[in-house]
Amino acid sequence: MEQWPVYHGEVPDFLRDYLRLPMLRRLRDVGMNCGCEYTSFPRFRVLEPYSRFDHSVGVALIVWHFTGDAAQAVAGLLHDVATPVFAHVVDFMRGDYMNQEATEAGTEAMIAGFRELQALLERDGLATGDVCDYHRYPIADNDSPRLSADRLEYTLGNSVNFGLRSLNEVRRMYGDLAVGVNGEGQPELAFAHEALASDFADAALACSGIYVSDEDRYAMQRLSELLRRAVDRGILGEEDLYATEPEVVERLRSDADTAARWEAFRALRRIETAAMPGPEQGWRRIAAKKRCIDPLVLGRGRLSELSPSFAEALRDFRERSQDHWILGRP
Repeated sequence: MEQWPVYHGEVPDFLRDYLRLPMLRRLRDVGMNCGCEYTSFPRFRVLEPYSRFDHSVGVALIVWHFTGDAAQAVAGLLHDVATPVFAHVVDFMRGDYMNQEATEAGTEAMIAGFRELQALLERDGLATGDVCDYHRYPIADNDSPRLSADRLEYTLGNSVNFGLRSLNEVRRMYGDLAVGVNGEGQPELAFAHEALASDFADAALACSGIYVSDEDRYAMQRLSELLRRAVDRGILGEEDLYATEPEVVERLRSDADTAARWEAFRALRRIETAAMPGPEQGWRRIAAKKRCIDPLVLGRGRLSELSPSFAEALRDFRERSQDHWILGRP
């Protein structure tokens, strides 16, 4: 992916062997936009391919760039290996709308049980416990609204993919970052200049709005219902959710019922909203997790403490209602 050179000049030699593992290669066919890119909604149908593999390598390179620590970089690389097809759609399928963490289950077991991976870890003087939980490394991951490598990568990647910022603008933001210390005494990626922190925060907030837009929430809910129907009818097994998206789509298309529902999902292109549902089938009221970032400015504090306008925009986003009913139409 073209963002990789922004994060680090090249992929370090020790990481290259990890990228060849089947568990990593599978992520080339698991998208970052949770199935929305398969719809006809104008916002999503023009997106460039952006996979969990792209994201994972990007996270690893960011972590390596700022820490030079192999354990942290590999933990960042492996953080999505247990991600199912369509990613957080499976959280929706399992009723985990608000936390969207159900898809993280199984990461440690997958890492521990993969012989080729274990051989690489042994070669590098690492163990499963060093790399199975990237949450233990604050530069790799931390609690929202802090900035971590994970949150940084998908924000920069989607800022370019959604057309919100150019690659050169993203490069300038990234070049302004360093490792600072937050108010809790933990290391955190922080901006040197408020202006670039503000530009990044505005782009991040725009991405956050897209992640919980009516189109996004409706598409994820409808696709989760289709996956549940396919599993219940035996078209898919639970294990198939950990295959690739092309393989799952082929299975859905192999059955007349799920094929028709898949094509109806693909045809979604516009949204209607209402305070109460209309008579048509398909109305949904869907709440979802709101992701946001309040970046740190070195030596000065969080942007929301420095910029009243950003603080207001962040508050408005957090308070935005998801109580209305929505209906997708072709």
